[in-house]
Amino acid sequence: METLETLTERASGPPRGASARRVATVALTALAPACWGTTYAVTTELLPPGHPLFAALMRALPAGLVGLALTRVLPRGDWWWKTAVLGVLNIGAFFPLLFLTAERLPGGVAATLGATQPLLVAGLAVAVLAERPTVWRWAWGALGVLGVGLVVLGPQARLDAVGVLAGLGGTAAMAGGVVLTKRWGRPAGVGPLTLAGWQLTAGGVMLLPLALAIEGVPQWIDAGAAAGYLWLGSMGGLIAYTLWFRGIGRLPVGASAPLVLLSPLVATLVGLALGESLSLPQSTGFVLALAALLAAQFNPPTAHGRPARGGAVQDPMRQERLR
Repeated sequence: METLETLTERASGPPRGASARRVATVALTALAPACWGTTYAVTTELLPPGHPLFAALMRALPAGLVGLALTRVLPRGDWWWKTAVLGVLNIGAFFPLLFLTAERLPGGVAATLGATQPLLVAGLAVAVLAERPTVWRWAWGALGVLGVGLVVLGPQARLDAVGVLAGLGGTAAMAGGVVLTKRWGRPAGVGPLTLAGWQLTAGGVMLLPLALAIEGVPQWIDAGAAAGYLWLGSMGGLIAYTLWFRGIGRLPVGASAPLVLLSPLVATLVGLALGESLSLPQSTGFVLALAALLAAQFNPPTAHGRPARGGAVQDPMRQERLR
């Protein structure tokens, strides 16, 4: 299935320069959190309530098995345990905590907790990747959280202790997964589709006994729920994670992590499509969060007005090959 692997690698077409490659990589990577932004609406509107573990299982394991069937490649050597670790962080722990948060908290509170991920990634990158923290990254990360908060928090927002802990735990798990994915990269000859299949399967295998033992199968799965599981497993699962892992491998971690701000912003756009409206503070927050997301794709300018060393004017693909 080499064609399927190269499809995701070459989806942006023939490169025409460093800037074009950068924009194409960011755009394709951004599709992943954009798809994840539909999770809350799908969970609350289509899925049976009270089954976050089962929802996580249905999102992970079928998609992972499809990925394995398409690529027909299994991990080798130390990639067995690396896949297990990444599968737990990115899938096995993150998915059920995400669905639990969606069930116990309003979407605005859940989205704001998830928006703290760039700050967590920045902190972990210091310890794991030995990246120097910058005021630029921290400032835009904080402004991104503020912007998301303005968009999605309202006077009706309520705090549930279990939901808040689940939201923070899920965000921390995925932040750890992002940093370790960047540190470990991919084995030679293995594409992002294979890596996504490995991790979705590993996470799904971990979730299988937990979901069956704790929750069981919902008594009734109607056509809407089936469509919801299919969407979450395909667009929100295998396809989104293939694009996400491709982007993590090509972009600096400080540029890829803020893209998760698209999730609450897309959730807000879905609400607008369903008849909701934005107030002036919400509109301001939307613009602020979007500005934070875009600003994170560039390094701060130097005193002479040029981007700092390693900035966007350099070829990120070349930098990645030199690492």
